Amino acid sequence: MRILISLFFVFLLIAPAKAEEPQALVDRAKLSVESVLRDPNLPAARSRLRNARGVLVVPQLVKAGFFIGGEGGFGVLLSRDSQGRWSSPAFVSMAGASFGLQIGVEAKEVMFIVMTDKGMNSLLSAQGKLGADASVSVGPVGVGVEAATTGSPTTDIIAFSKSQGLFGGAALEGSVIQPKNDFNQAYYGQPVSPKDILIDRRFNHPGADALRNALAGG
Repeated sequence: MRILISLFFVFLLIAPAKAEEPQALVDRAKLSVESVLRDPNLPAARSRLRNARGVLVVPQLVKAGFFIGGEGGFGVLLSRDSQGRWSSPAFVSMAGASFGLQIGVEAKEVMFIVMTDKGMNSLLSAQGKLGADASVSVGPVGVGVEAATTGSPTTDIIAFSKSQGLFGGAALEGSVIQPKNDFNQAYYGQPVSPKDILIDRRFNHPGADALRNALAGG
């Protein structure tokens, strides 16, 4: 019962994002990228981005709970090719449950920097699970950071966050990433898969140019 209440609370908090236009989510992701990369407490984010395979930006990841909690949010996933060029975004949802000592509510912007092909393939799957299909660690410093490491050389995904609010004991591991097909179709004008956008690069949207430029400037 507690987990159902916690998850229900989370989705009440993020419900306004469901009515948000895809372009608005892209624009907010661009602001989140700039915010993280300019933060003097997160210098590793910029250096890691230079060698990234991709990036997942969740402008508002909401966590809530009372011992058993839930988290949720919507984000954009982009890939980086061997020449350092960023793709247009694919839209995804992120949701999960967490257990342990945790009381409170937290909303934070999170930038997941994907360091390996394994990490990218996990996020491209129909239902990728952080910590199971790909290893994930949390970047150092910043406000409300959950760990003080940028991960081992084999870490697949590194998360950098600027937190607001209070939430203790929750982890990103176990969160499920799924394609948000309705946003992808609305943004590109036809049914389209993340692979079409990120790997085959069959689709491009000029509305994402500012986001790509923000990532290239990192």
